[in-house]
Amino acid sequence: MSSSETATLDLPLPTRNFALTRRVLLLVLAASVLIPLACLSIYGYYDIQRRYVDAEELTERLSRVANEHALKVLDLNQQLEARVVDMLGDSDDANITSRQEALHRTLDDMSGTLPQVAAISVFSAEGVLLANSRFYPAPSVSIADRDDFVSARAVAPVTYFSLPLRGKVAQSDVFTTTMGRISHDGHFLGVVSIALKRSYFTDFYRELAAGDQALVIGLYRRDGGILVRYPANPDGTQPTTNSPFTNAFRNNELYGRLQMSSSIDHVERVLAYRRVGDYPLYVATGYATSVIETYWLYHLMLVSAIAALPCLAIWLLIAFSIRRVNAEQAAWERWQAEVATRLSMEASSRQLRRMGALGNLVANVAHDFNNLLMVVASNMELARHKHFNDVESEVLAVERATSGAESLARRLLSVARKSPLKQELLDPTAWLRSVLDTVRAAVHLNVTVTLELSPDVWWVTADHVELELALVNIAVNAHEAMPHGGRIVIRCQNARVRGNETDIPDGEYVLVSITDNGEGMPDAVLRRAFEPLFTTKERGAGTGLGLAQVMSACEQAGGTARITSVPGAGTTVRLYLPRHQGPVPVTHAPAMPIVEKAMPETAVRHPAEEHPLRGTSVLLVEDNVDVAAGINAVLEVCGCTVHHEDSADGAFDLMGEGYSFDLVLSDVQMPGRMNGIDLAEQITRRLPSQKLVLMTGYADEIERARHLGVPILAKPFDMDDLLDLIAPGVPH
Repeated sequence: MSSSETATLDLPLPTRNFALTRRVLLLVLAASVLIPLACLSIYGYYDIQRRYVDAEELTERLSRVANEHALKVLDLNQQLEARVVDMLGDSDDANITSRQEALHRTLDDMSGTLPQVAAISVFSAEGVLLANSRFYPAPSVSIADRDDFVSARAVAPVTYFSLPLRGKVAQSDVFTTTMGRISHDGHFLGVVSIALKRSYFTDFYRELAAGDQALVIGLYRRDGGILVRYPANPDGTQPTTNSPFTNAFRNNELYGRLQMSSSIDHVERVLAYRRVGDYPLYVATGYATSVIETYWLYHLMLVSAIAALPCLAIWLLIAFSIRRVNAEQAAWERWQAEVATRLSMEASSRQLRRMGALGNLVANVAHDFNNLLMVVASNMELARHKHFNDVESEVLAVERATSGAESLARRLLSVARKSPLKQELLDPTAWLRSVLDTVRAAVHLNVTVTLELSPDVWWVTADHVELELALVNIAVNAHEAMPHGGRIVIRCQNARVRGNETDIPDGEYVLVSITDNGEGMPDAVLRRAFEPLFTTKERGAGTGLGLAQVMSACEQAGGTARITSVPGAGTTVRLYLPRHQGPVPVTHAPAMPIVEKAMPETAVRHPAEEHPLRGTSVLLVEDNVDVAAGINAVLEVCGCTVHHEDSADGAFDLMGEGYSFDLVLSDVQMPGRMNGIDLAEQITRRLPSQKLVLMTGYADEIERARHLGVPILAKPFDMDDLLDLIAPGVPH
């Protein structure tokens, strides 16, 4: 079987790689695990960074609020102390004691509306209580040994802030702001002390934290000592003096951020601190990193659980797919066991298609032969009616038909590789010049045929008749691809072919190329161009033997043929004929082309009165000129008046114009929109009384036409049968 047949008939078997499918599924499974993990990792990283940033922003914001609060309280406290000191002036202890009642009322009025103030006290230079805002008379109390008194005396008149203590007078949890009194001559006169309630600050910090246990807010001295802390520091523990936290205070930084573990409760926090105005105090806000990470981990687990749902669906789908792959593999293996049976059935199917193609070949050959034999029969019948006198033109018609039959038989035998070859030494240039007129006669007048010959073309050994037929076949195909006219160029030159560059064997060839600028061929048609019986024409318009005969002629000469085509640009057919390696004659007469005999006039009129069918009008519808001429001559000899139309479309238009005939005799297979059966259907429907006879060379068309109920003559038919249908019972 040829490669074209294999490509056309054999179905490619599908392939399956189950191992590859499993690997792909496992790769998808790994991707469905790794990609979500990577996405969750990226999301988790950016989420915890965002949470730390949010915590830093929160502590920064709260430290600003706590700083504003502490600054207002301490500014007011500073004003109170300054007023009391100014009010006392350089008064000694005796003077203050004498005015104790008035001072009590004044101090009580000053502190009564301030919720942060626990008490305002005036102490002597020895630390003895002289006046108090809460008690009158003032109890006998001394703070001479207390740290705030000692420190205030040392830094007077600068305000000193004490660590938390239990007030000796008010007995409340406070820290004090103490300002020393200095006389005009620089003597120390005592101190004015304001006790501030720590609960006032812790209540504010509690509201500021809004119940968030992760927050810590505190008021600190510059040395790191804790004045107020929420939540309260256990056991009054103070932070270590050598930590980034206390070092920032000691360095007098205005504000800053830290992340460190507390020396008080050992909890790592994100811290933000700010100095309270010009005071040696700082407010600090911290957020526990463990809480940040706990919330982050909880949120990440929630997102992971949500993301796991589609991943779980994918995993189940992959597991199901792997199970199906296993089942398909088992079915595939069972199917492969049945491949041999299927291939056997396909081989049978191909054989049936080949038989069908052979049937098409026989049908086309039968049609053409029947037409040719119809010419023979009609002309012989005409010779009989002429009593075999004056039959020169009829004999010529018989000879012409016989010549056509021989040519058709030669084409069939050539494709079948059974034609008797007449190999002879041939000069390609002389041969091409001799057949150029034949090629031009095979195409329309609007197609130009030119010949281009290279000098010193090698001789070849071939059958010139086969090559001439191949050249005519190519020209006919070219002119059919140029319905509006065009150009055919025939070139002949020497060619040396290297097998590694083309699919043609190495050697020296004479290359005959025929190029047209027609419509070209699509790839699907180009691949099957040389395939026997393949044609793109309508049924009955071609046999599919043209290019197959071209390939056969070249191969029988030892060469080959190739075809290239570009849709819309044209087609080139190349004939590779091997160079003759032996000696060549000095002169060689080229083979002469086949010369068609002139068409004689076939219609010989006889007086109508000599035959009883005189006056009978017949419309003859036949596209074959020779067949029509033979039938026309016989009918006219018998006295009929014949009008010939070469297509059913023309006959239908003629009868539509009102012309009437005694008989319509029509072939079935004809070019055009309508064939003979279509014409018969129109006539029987519109003119049911019209006498109608069909003739055809296709057996299947006889079956198709029987439902019309009209006589059907199978070509070649006896002319007496036709005359009997025209005038039954009349001797001829």
